Amino acid sequence: MNLKLKSIVAALALCATSTSFAADPIKIGVSGPFTGGSSPMGVSMRDGVKLAADEINKKGGVLGRQIELIERDDEAKNERGVQVAQELINKERVIATLGYINTGVALASQRFYQEAKLPVINNVATGSLVTKQFVPPQYPDNYIFRTSANDTIQSAMIVNEATEKQKFTKVAILADSTNYGQLGREDLEKALAAKNMKPVAVEKFNIKDVDMTAQLLKAKEAGAQAILTYAIGPELAQIANGMEKLGWKVPMIGSWTLSMGNFIDNAGKNGAGARMPQTFIQEPNTPKRKAFIEAYQKAYKVDRIPSPVSAAQGYDSMYIMAAAIQQAGGTDGVKIREALENLNTKVDGVITTYNHPYTHDDHEAITMNMVVMGEVKDGHVVYAYESDKGTVVREKIKHKAPAKK
Repeated sequence: MNLKLKSIVAALALCATSTSFAADPIKIGVSGPFTGGSSPMGVSMRDGVKLAADEINKKGGVLGRQIELIERDDEAKNERGVQVAQELINKERVIATLGYINTGVALASQRFYQEAKLPVINNVATGSLVTKQFVPPQYPDNYIFRTSANDTIQSAMIVNEATEKQKFTKVAILADSTNYGQLGREDLEKALAAKNMKPVAVEKFNIKDVDMTAQLLKAKEAGAQAILTYAIGPELAQIANGMEKLGWKVPMIGSWTLSMGNFIDNAGKNGAGARMPQTFIQEPNTPKRKAFIEAYQKAYKVDRIPSPVSAAQGYDSMYIMAAAIQQAGGTDGVKIREALENLNTKVDGVITTYNHPYTHDDHEAITMNMVVMGEVKDGHVVYAYESDKGTVVREKIKHKAPAKK
């Protein structure tokens, strides 16, 4: 082979290698509970992410590369979440992860992404501490972001609904024993304290408990006019059904998880009227929401999305991450974080239009004005207040930094 021919062959080989590299997929982790009591949230989130990724890939992907989702079931267990995080980072070589449904799993697992300088968008976990684990001055940069309404927002709305809108003066708190339940219970107590109130009873229960009689009797004997809750679907249904067994019915007002399909189905008529904060309700009141609902129903052969909030937040998180990767011009974790903190393009999501959703010091995409109260009615969650049904998309309130003197 002469020198000229060798040069041509080498050039072609280099071109082929370069083309192959450019076509490599962008690996993004999806971590959540796809089995067990939390699965309506996990599966809905995962399917929302998949729906968005499929749409993006059909339009050419990101930076000319297809998105490849690497899914892992964390089983809502902290220790499994830790294992999954390490596997996704070290074995699968993901460049970011979407997910975390359970606050405890997030708090136990996301430190591995922080150490690896890879961004995570928590698209369901709501514990107020989730985005505050790694903040200055100890950590100059924080790689943990969120697209769900944190518990500081939710607890304030729950207490406002109970005390201001429904005028109750005696409320009890029932929360599960997980990090999610107990951190939420603390937030509820803080929100009540801000109104110079204390709960008349504070009761705890474990995941998979099926008898809430003791807790409910204490709340009833204390004169509770409403039950404020922080738990997930199966146990929330036991609270509603437990009240029916006791012949005692007071309103349930709790965190967004009262919208879970396994609460609504297991509680049946006993769950009617339960109210909760929601970032998304399955009603086609904007063109984007209509298209999303129809696409989800067609793709997954369902009428009611098992957890509409989880699905919508998962869907939006994928589009936000894709926009950040595009802006970063590659898959370097530091550059993606910097892009997330200063997105220069608007992201048209299901919940809202994300216009600079994050800054270096604010990793929360959702503010209180974007959240509405939902109510369980006829096996679905509907808007609790007619005034919230409008077609206007609520965008994030930007807090201006104080002027320097």
